[in-house]
Amino acid sequence: MTPEPAVHGPTAYERSRCAIKMKLAVGGEMSETKSDSAGWVGRRALLRGGSVAAAGAVLTAPAAPYVARAQVPRRLRMAMPWPKGTPGVGVNAERIASMISTMSAGRLEVEVFGAGELVPPFEVFDAVSAGTADLGHGTPYYWQGKDPAMHFFTGVPMGLTTFEHMGWLYYGGGQNLWERVYEPFGVVPYYAGSSGPQAGGWFSREITGVDDLQGLKMRIAGLGGEVLRRLGVNVVLMPPGEIFSSLQSGAIDAAEWIGPWNDLAFGLFRIVKLYYLEPLNEIGAGLEVTVNKAVHDSLEPDLREIIKRAAMAGAAETTADFYFHNIQSFGPLLEEEGVDLRRFPKEVITAFAREAEIVLAELGATSDLAGEIYTSFTDYRAKCVEYMGWSDGAGLALRETGLRT
Repeated sequence: MTPEPAVHGPTAYERSRCAIKMKLAVGGEMSETKSDSAGWVGRRALLRGGSVAAAGAVLTAPAAPYVARAQVPRRLRMAMPWPKGTPGVGVNAERIASMISTMSAGRLEVEVFGAGELVPPFEVFDAVSAGTADLGHGTPYYWQGKDPAMHFFTGVPMGLTTFEHMGWLYYGGGQNLWERVYEPFGVVPYYAGSSGPQAGGWFSREITGVDDLQGLKMRIAGLGGEVLRRLGVNVVLMPPGEIFSSLQSGAIDAAEWIGPWNDLAFGLFRIVKLYYLEPLNEIGAGLEVTVNKAVHDSLEPDLREIIKRAAMAGAAETTADFYFHNIQSFGPLLEEEGVDLRRFPKEVITAFAREAEIVLAELGATSDLAGEIYTSFTDYRAKCVEYMGWSDGAGLALRETGLRT
């Protein structure tokens, strides 16, 4: 950083000359009487008197206006696995980037790159880790191949709701555990909101039991994909931008994306009409903002805090965005697009839940840290199940009964 130039006050001689000019300007007289000894007595006296006069002038003069020096902004690059403008995910990533720039008063400028613009969709985490991107936006299960424990920090089958998940991260020790998982990769994670309950998916054929899952080619992300694989589904993972064309070509028979809002925007109803909306796979899928650790540590403390708080503000806005627009999009899907809404049969739900608990326990056994996370997560989940049956769950049931009778 270039040091500020030193600022010096006027010398005594300069002050005296100022005093002389001021005195002359108001009609004062000056006389220089030669001393009997030597030199000009008047000049010495004037120098002494001029110093006092100049000091008085300094005290009474108006202060010079403060001029802020422009600071060159630090430019950061954010990569994401979704196309720019994608409802909910892409739009809110861009909002968070804008918030960081605004809250830092321009000291940070964040440029957002959509899927494939800087790196391929599923390489965002690697890009942040390597420093190719300074920031990332995504969801942890896209990079679970790095460490399967990453699943705990987004939606898992029979897992936490959006607000239960936020509580665990912010107040239940989840954030610290998350940071420990990402630390070996040189990445710092922040929670960036939720898409809420994820729809079970769009199917080209009816699901009446577990037998109907055998050989089904389905695009599905997250730990739910592993559960369905064990139940006979041929799981396919592909970027969001390829879902429509894959359904259209018959490359897949079913697809899970997000929910009514995004599914409507992607036009999935144009290919298949059977919509299993129940959130079998995840009831509170989490999003994230990630920061390269070296970049994070190089920022001044207030800028690090700005990124953290922008992610938190973005989390609230993202979650509200999804809840509102999923509700708004639900009716048009059914009434205008002729979608056939279905529920999973009890046999499928029971088999899925049983296998999900086995998968989650195996995940917790993959490392000591994964075991620590598993214990923290499942202990908290048990308390959630106990409480929510009497609070949110009961409230929703009461509302349903009261308003539909």
